[in-house]
Amino acid sequence: MRNGLYSVHIQMGDGVKGRASGVIVLRDGKILGGDSYFWSVGSYTFREGNWKGDLVTNQHTPYRDPTARPVFGGREVTTGFSGTFRDDCSEVFGTSLVGSRSVSFRATLRRLAD
Repeated sequence: MRNGLYSVHIQMGDGVKGRASGVIVLRDGKILGGDSYFWSVGSYTFREGNWKGDLVTNQHTPYRDPTARPVFGGREVTTGFSGTFRDDCSEVFGTSLVGSRSVSFRATLRRLAD
């Protein structure tokens, strides 16, 4: 994985109706990122077209709609992932621990800038 700013698009699995989009910065084994409601920090390693990592996600802004039920809402969520990368794109699969429930996801990343 090259250092830089990436767009990230996430689709939840395990029957959970959820998706998210945001940005992440990958820099020398560290991950920083977020979207309008959540922020994440973590670390990663890579080798020969494969990479893996972990991160912790927290909510920074409450939803305005009181009927909204975000999957990660109000919880600190830990996530592990692994995937492949080529050129400026990556696809990863992982699992997030949300309370006592684990939720799988698939994400695509596209490099935007250095």
